Amino acid sequence: MTVRATRSALPEAVCVMDPAVADHVLPPELRARLASLVRLAPDQVGSGAGAAFPDALADAEVLISGWGCPRLTPEVLARAPRLRAVVHAAGTVKSLVSDAVWERGIVVSSAADANAGPVVSYTLALVTLAARRTLTMAAGYSAEWPDFAGRSGADGLTVGIIGASRIGRRVIAELVRSDAGHQILLSDPYVTDEEARRLGAQRVELAELCRRSRVVSVHAPLLPETTGLLDAEMLALVPDGGVLINTARGAIVDTEALTRECSSGRLEAYLDVTDPEPLPSGHPLLSLPNVLITPHIAGAQGSEVARLGRYAVAEVERWVAGEPLQGEVTREALPRLA
Repeated sequence: MTVRATRSALPEAVCVMDPAVADHVLPPELRARLASLVRLAPDQVGSGAGAAFPDALADAEVLISGWGCPRLTPEVLARAPRLRAVVHAAGTVKSLVSDAVWERGIVVSSAADANAGPVVSYTLALVTLAARRTLTMAAGYSAEWPDFAGRSGADGLTVGIIGASRIGRRVIAELVRSDAGHQILLSDPYVTDEEARRLGAQRVELAELCRRSRVVSVHAPLLPETTGLLDAEMLALVPDGGVLINTARGAIVDTEALTRECSSGRLEAYLDVTDPEPLPSGHPLLSLPNVLITPHIAGAQGSEVARLGRYAVAEVERWVAGEPLQGEVTREALPRLA
């Protein structure tokens, strides 16, 4: 991608992301907006740039990063003496930033808020399918249609939300707005009872959430304390016929324990993420009729990724104007983010 501004006073910038997605994240109209704000380096640097990557940063004050951008290690930053801001046109920055970024005082922004919308919509669609036990019903379609007593719906459904993340909170908000009268439980150690009530949920411990929820939806970040959080003990508490939805991180769920529960037919699962990811060929979860696995597609896809570019360009506009960044990520907050 080549975009040059005509005014030499513009800050120098470089855009580093996988060329396969760059044209979708930053289509021509967004490149034109960038050209009025910063002077972009002449070459698009891809994920396989190797030694060319730090060289591209030599004069940059702003890095516009995305999927495929190499990690900003101390060695890379040593070759980017003028870098002052990183605007990430994607979600998590955990694989991008190192301690050296914070030590240099470089401001970091993420487009995670823009990526949240599609994940919320995807999750709500899965809740709708889960409420009807869609996978189990579909598996039995050719045998015998269920009678009325064997059908289920969403009204009064108890939904357990694990993690009051930006996505978890927006899922709660949409469930509250629904006319289905959902009962919403929330498990998050950083949320108080009063805050949960303001969100429209009841705060409970994880074990109680699992016992009471017919649908459990995971929205927590992957941290040492959340790895394997939904283990065999917790999954066993979910009532017969319950459904697990995971659009967060695969390692939050004990894969083998979930495999046992789903293999027995006791639980359904809708998994956009797995551990490992992808699952190896022949893994039992891939062939179970009561399990739907999708290839990490809950976030922005296809035409939606331009949302990330629009968010990033707006952040560059704010940075150039000396205004606070809406998507700023701090060193202190990073461990608790997805």
